[in-house]
This record gives sequence, structure tokens and C-alpha cells, in this order.
Amino acid sequence: MTLKRHPRRATLMLGAASSTLLLFAPVFAQEDETDEVAQIAIGDDPRLEDEADQDVIFVSGFARSIENSVATKRDANSIVEAVSAEDIGKLPDVSIAESLGRLPGLATQRVEGRAQNLSIRGLGPDFSTALLNGRQQVSTGDNRGVEFDQYPAELLQAAVVYKTPYAGLVGQGLAGTVDLRTLRPLEQSERILSANVRYEFNGTSSLNPDADDTGWRLTGTYADQNTDGTLGWALGVAYQGTPTQNERFNAWGYPDSFITPEGTVTIDSQRQIAGQDTPEDDSDDEFEAFSPYGAIIGGAKPYVQTNNLERIGLIGILQYEPTDGLSSVIDLYYSDFEEDQYLRGIELPLLWGGGPVATATTLEDGFVTQGVYSPVYGVVRNDYNRREAELFSAGWNVGYDFGDTWTIEADLSYSRADRDDFLLESYAGTSYNKGANGTDPGNSLAFEQTGDDFFYFNSLNLDYGDPSRFVLTDPQGWGGGNTDPNTGNPLVQAGFINAPTTEDELTQIEASLTKRIENGFLEEIVAGANYGKREKSRVFEQFFLTPPGGATSAPIPQEALLDKQAGMDYLGIPAQVTYDPLYLVDNFYTQVQVAGSSLNFPQDWTVEEKVLTAWLRADLDLTLGAIPVTGNIGVQMVNTDQTSSGVRIRPGSDDTDAGSTDAQFIPVEDGDSYTDWLPSLNLIFALTEDTQLRFGAARTLARARMDQLNASLSLSLQPQYLGNTLEDGQVYFNANGGNPLLKPYISDGVDLSIEHYFSPGGYVALAGYYKDLKDYVNGSSSFVADFTQFLNEVPDDLVDQLGTTDGIISGPTNEGEGEILGAEFSFAVPFGDFAEPLDGVGLLGSVSYTDSEVTLFEGAPAIQVPGLSEWVGNLTAYFERGGFESRISYRYRDSFLAEVSGISANRLFRTAKSESLIDAQIGYRFESGPLDGFSVSLQALNLTDEPFVTLDGIGADDRQVIDYQSYGRTFLIGASYRF
Repeated sequence: MTLKRHPRRATLMLGAASSTLLLFAPVFAQEDETDEVAQIAIGDDPRLEDEADQDVIFVSGFARSIENSVATKRDANSIVEAVSAEDIGKLPDVSIAESLGRLPGLATQRVEGRAQNLSIRGLGPDFSTALLNGRQQVSTGDNRGVEFDQYPAELLQAAVVYKTPYAGLVGQGLAGTVDLRTLRPLEQSERILSANVRYEFNGTSSLNPDADDTGWRLTGTYADQNTDGTLGWALGVAYQGTPTQNERFNAWGYPDSFITPEGTVTIDSQRQIAGQDTPEDDSDDEFEAFSPYGAIIGGAKPYVQTNNLERIGLIGILQYEPTDGLSSVIDLYYSDFEEDQYLRGIELPLLWGGGPVATATTLEDGFVTQGVYSPVYGVVRNDYNRREAELFSAGWNVGYDFGDTWTIEADLSYSRADRDDFLLESYAGTSYNKGANGTDPGNSLAFEQTGDDFFYFNSLNLDYGDPSRFVLTDPQGWGGGNTDPNTGNPLVQAGFINAPTTEDELTQIEASLTKRIENGFLEEIVAGANYGKREKSRVFEQFFLTPPGGATSAPIPQEALLDKQAGMDYLGIPAQVTYDPLYLVDNFYTQVQVAGSSLNFPQDWTVEEKVLTAWLRADLDLTLGAIPVTGNIGVQMVNTDQTSSGVRIRPGSDDTDAGSTDAQFIPVEDGDSYTDWLPSLNLIFALTEDTQLRFGAARTLARARMDQLNASLSLSLQPQYLGNTLEDGQVYFNANGGNPLLKPYISDGVDLSIEHYFSPGGYVALAGYYKDLKDYVNGSSSFVADFTQFLNEVPDDLVDQLGTTDGIISGPTNEGEGEILGAEFSFAVPFGDFAEPLDGVGLLGSVSYTDSEVTLFEGAPAIQVPGLSEWVGNLTAYFERGGFESRISYRYRDSFLAEVSGISANRLFRTAKSESLIDAQIGYRFESGPLDGFSVSLQALNLTDEPFVTLDGIGADDRQVIDYQSYGRTFLIGASYRF
């Protein structure tokens, strides 16, 4: 391929191959080199030394990209990892997270079958941050962790992951900082016009009759510049319509139980023997201890799920450099994301269902693997979820170089995310409230667990696919003691709507001044400041769905029933009653709004943060003895003013229950301000021409989760402790809520890496790191607070009797501490360097180990850190020659604490089992003739159909599976053309 280069720029136009993967290899860069990292600088490649004067032919594709990453790694100044595109608009991953997960020391968590959440060196998404072209980004998620599926990989040219920070890296995370990069039009050698199309399908046909099972991905990119090379522009669009299938088993949990002599199961450990004295006699009571002991499934909620994702992403870039000194660039990014989820299954309340009796037939090693429950009143679920999210980001950067001495730079940016969720549950059963009418005997349900991580069920006397046996109702009486305000009757909960909305907005302005010295050991000094204001809010709306007219049940309308039925053959239930829940919302149900969240304290909150960051950095260039040393040293000052506002529930016996229809809210607000100092040091020792020793030391921080800063609380008054003080242990004022006074997590970290480069595209590296964690947030703690502002809730005649106005809030605190240490080994081996017949064949990969010792309070046992896997590994083998391309990639992740969605869309943590994923692709790129620039590819993702599995708690029995999700295999057939 022949490339013409702009004479003023020395950056490499990335290769020309379609791929399921972005390039990955560690690279090292400093603040002023971020553009070089993003575009993959050509360095001293002898093949390109004279490219300003002549056209150059050189190797393209994946192998060439590896060479450029290795060169960048070798020549730059702070420890990072990098991924880069092989060509414009030819990145077929669902999100950039798929590619980031292949970097050394990084791992992703799959959500709905696609990589979404990122862990860096054993620390989950709460401990890292994301930038777009060097600017902080907001999140469509509930907290700070960026959901990377909002960023189409096709529109990104590169990503840089900073593992050690430098002064001036604003918005740095405790674990690392991910900087996503789009292209720069003035750094391209020629006009770019490219198009890409891919057809996508899953190996499993649609599990729901009203959902799609095929999709398309379309991408187009245009970039050009004026004849003078002073004004450049770029536009990109990416559309994605992706279906996913999910065969899912979900368990309520596994209560400890005892087997009676008759074989039935009870939670009680003993019973009074019939015919003996009653307990009131207090004389000759005899009790029999039940044995053996075992855990048993307490309830289940299996279902089949089909997701239809649609996303359109747009980028616009305008770059202007009229002189050698003046530069200006405007970046615009927009993403519109919508996902529809169709879920159908049967919720089975068992031992925890308030009625069913279990008979255990098989007990293996303390676990009931086979038995029968009766009577079971299953809840047939036809659910629908919709998520709509918009993300917009804009930035304007202007810089002026005054010559050989001074440079000034200013940057203005804005980022906003809006998300609306609509989570619909619809219930059908054989009767209202577990057969309360006395005419429904319930079902007998046999259960058995084999080696498949979930239970098989056999309905002994009920066909769950027979519509004549089911009505729309509240099969379990979940409406509780609440009253329907429309009828005055007990509330019949035949369905539920949870509709949370999230808004996140960030505005920043930044300026920096650079003084070049190049004398002695100092190369340059950089000073700067950044001011940002961020506001994030979450609001919950919830509704009970009831049959019309105050009825306890109603027939399923014929218009709502679908012609085809869903089923769960994989666990023994071939069919279930299948209908359209949206039809019922529009034409049948009566909606009753819930005034309070179904959780134990309000989930509505707004958090505002005003952050001033100032920094000073010196870049170093010196010699210690005969060893050249480069690097940087600096300090960052971060001043934070945080405020959280929310609501509290007015105390009262009738309005404080979770899910109440008449709770009364009162606004509350609290906050704090503080300053942190973050020093940093990066040093690179050139031990030989091909071997380097790198050292980094820094203090970093990660702000507390937004939902933990929640000012909302539910207040409880305890009259029996009216005169008590804190010394008595129990006091009059108590509450559940968040903690707006939380400080950030703090880490003091050290990194050491040694690297050897044996060819332009080959290296081996061994790195070690240590982090000392302070102010770790204990999410299940309590703290003392002043309740003086709530004295108006206390009756006047009791105020004088109060022992104290201090109270206890059950909420998060900064009382944890600990340490994390680990090691990483990475390599890239192009076999053609050793044997010419193997040219185009290569292997690259990494393996990392991470260990932790974190306690939530003094004397407490060590916890499992969210997102931490002890072992993470990646391996890619590739072959490229004569236009033919093939690649296979393997990713392994050890077990870890995963963040998942719980009741009422609340976030909770579960232990995820280890997983191994294999992806592969094959393709051909035409390099000459009339089809030059045209390529075709076939890709397969998750070839082994690896499930995502979570367990019932840390250290739980592997058989106690809470969630089992099988996504199937995904295939893509594509073609691309670069004009």
C-alpha cells in the first residue's frame, strides 16, 4: 500500500485490516506524548525516514501495528497500556471494553453477554476513570464507573490506559485511567473514505417469539484536509443492531435446613416429640434433634431472555493549525443507545415461599440435590425491560507555541449523560395469594441438580403452557398489607413497574503553561489548573399494577396472548403461558404509584461536586553514572467541595415500610470539603540499548460511589431509648441511609518494570506493583450524626427528656484499609524474526497475578475486593500473509466479586466463577487490482459458549449457584471497503 505523508507530521497511518481485536501491548507515554500514543508514533523506523520526499511501501495489518506499539512503549515516559485500531472504521467489537479486556492486568465483566465493566489490576470500575481525548467523561451507569458499551469501537482510533499517573493527568483513577482517542484529521496522510457492513447472528435462535435474532452493524468514516494541510475535518457514524440470547437460571438462595425422620425439610433444628408435655409444663419436655443437615434451594426465578440492542454513534472533529505555533481542535461525540429486553420465565417460591413443603430424596455432602416441593404456587412472568441512554461530549482545545521556550494551552469541555429505564414485571398464576380461596391445591414440583450449575424441574400436575389454567393476579400476595388508594381494598400486585432515571453532567475548564529548559537535568516544567463542576442525580418512580375494578384476578385477554410460546427446555419446562405485557400496560392494568422505594431507604439523590485541580511537573533528562535516566516528578493538588441532597421519610408507623403507597418525604442535604495532595514520580533507566528498568511511585485517589454519598435516609425514633446517651449503646434517633461526608479512597502505590526488546516487534516484560489502601469505604457500617435538625419530629413533652441529640445512622464509612500487590508478565513474539518461513506468524499475550488484604474495620477479617481476580491471562496467535488473515484469542479470568443488578434495579455484589473465552476470525484483504481496499471477514465470539455464573456469597459451595447465564455463540460476516 502506498501512503503519502504530510511533511510536517511524523505519525503512522494505522494498518488496513478488519479485526475482532484492537491491538494490545504495553506502551509508555507522558502528558505531552498522548497524541503520539493514540496514533502510534513511527519513531525511528528506517523505512519511513525519507517519507516526506517519496512514497513508501511498508507492512500493514496486525503485525505492523504491534511493531509500532512496541516502539512507542520503548520510547515514552510513564507506564501505560495501549490499544489501537488497525484501520479506520474496521473495529467490530461491541464496545472498546472487548479490546481493553485483552491488555495485561485488565479484565472485563460481561453484562447481558457483552463486555461492559473494566477491572484494572484487581480493582473494579469504581476505582478507575475514563477520558475521551484527554477529557473526563460522565457515566450512564448508577455510579462513576463508565459503561464502555456506550462507545462504539468503530469510531475510536486508540485507547491508552495509564497505570501510573503523572501530575497533570486530571481525573486520574486509583487503579488506572482509560483515555479513549478519536483520530486527528491533520495527522492522516490522505483523504479517508471507508465503509463497513457486518451481519450478526447468534447460534441460538430467538428465545422469545416477539424479539429479533439477527442484526446489522454499519460504519462510515470520512476525513480530509485542505491543500495547505492547515485545516482538517473528520466525520464518523456507526450503527449497531445486535441481538443476544440468554438462557438463565436464577436462585433466591440456599437456606440451611434439617431433614426430619419422615424425609421432609425444615429450617428448625429440632421439634417437640408428639404426646409429651407441653412447653408450659416446664417439666419433662422431650425434643428430637433433626439430622442430617443440608442446604436446599429456597426459591428460583429462571427465564429465557432476548435482548435487542440498537445504538448509533456520531463523531465530528475539526482541527486547525494555520501556523507552526497555533493549534486548535474541536471534538464532538454523540451516542444514542436503546436496548429492549424480553424476559419470560416462572418464579418458584419454594422453602422461602411461605408454604411449600420439601421432601428431600437425595442429600450429597451437605447439599440437597434432589427432592419434591408441594404445594407450589408458581408466578408465571412475562417481563419487559427498556433502557434508553444518550451520551454527548464536546471539547475545544487551543494551544500556542511561542518558539523554543514557552507553550500555553487551554481546554474547555462538556459531557452529559441521560438514562431512562423502564422495568416491567407482569404476573400470572393459578390463583390469588397462594390459593387463598381454598380451591387451588397448588402444584407438586420435582427438582434435581446435576453437573450443569443449575436445577432441572419437573412439574408433576400442572402444564405451565396451558392458558386456561392461569389468570392475571398476585399469586403470592406480594401486595402485602398496603391499601389500593383507588378502591380502599387490599392491594393486589399483579405486576410492577420500576422506572429510574439518571442524569449526569460535567463542565470543565483547564489551562497549562510549559517552560522548556533543556539544561542540566531538567527538560521542561509544566504548571496548570483545572476546574470542574459535576452534578449527578437519580430518581425512582415505581408502580404497582393491579387488575381493574379492584378484582383479585382476571383472565388473560385473548388479544395479549402470542401465537408462539416461550419455554425453558434447558431446565425441564418446555412451555409457559406467553403474552405481551406492554399490551396489558396500555389496555388492562390499573397503575398505583409507590411513594417509597421497595428498599429500606429512599433511592432518590443528587450529588454535586466542585473540584479544583492544580499541578506542577518537571520532566527529567539526566545521567546517573553511565546510565541515562528520563522521567518526570510532580505534585497535584485536588480541592473538593461535595454536596448531596435527597429525601427522608417522615417517621410514622403507617408510612415507613418499603414499597409504601403513602410515605411522606422531607428534603435533606449535607456535604463536606477537603483537599488532597497527590505526588508522583516516573523514572526510566536505560540499562542497555535494548533493556530498560522503569520505576513509578504515586499517591492516587478514587471518589466514593455516588449511591454511597446519597443523603437520603429513613428516620426511626426509638421511645424506649429516649433518655439514653451514646454510652448506653442504643439511642432515641436511628436511621438508614448513605453518607454525604465520605472521603475518597487513597492509595500509595509503587510500580517496577523491566523490559527487554529483541526485535522491532518483539519484547518481554515483567512488572510488579504494590498499593497501600487507606480510607477504604465500609458499605455496611454505622456512624454517629447530629440529629438536632430533626427535633421537630419529637413531641414537645419529650424533648426535655432526650438523653442526647446524637443518633446512629446505618451507612457507609471510611474505616477500611489494606494492600494490593501483584505481578504481570507480557510478551510479543513475531516468529518471522527467527525464521523467514514463519514471517507473518506471531504470538502475544500476558498473565497477571493479584493478591489483596483489605479489612473494613480494625480486627475484621479480610474481604474480597470487588472486581479482583487473582489470575488473569490473555493469549493471541495470528497469521498474516499475502492478504490472508487469521487470528484466535483466549482470555481467562479467575473468580471475582461482580456487581450485578438486584431488587428494584439496586446494585449488589455476587461472587462470579472463573471463565475462559475464545474468539476467532478469518479474513482476506485485497492488496492490488480492481478490488484493492476491499476486505471480507468471518468472526466467531465465545466459541465455547462459556456461561456467566455467580454463587451464593463469598466462599460458597460451587453448587449453590445464584445466577447462571448462557449467551451462546455470536457470529459476524462482514465486508469493508476503503475508497
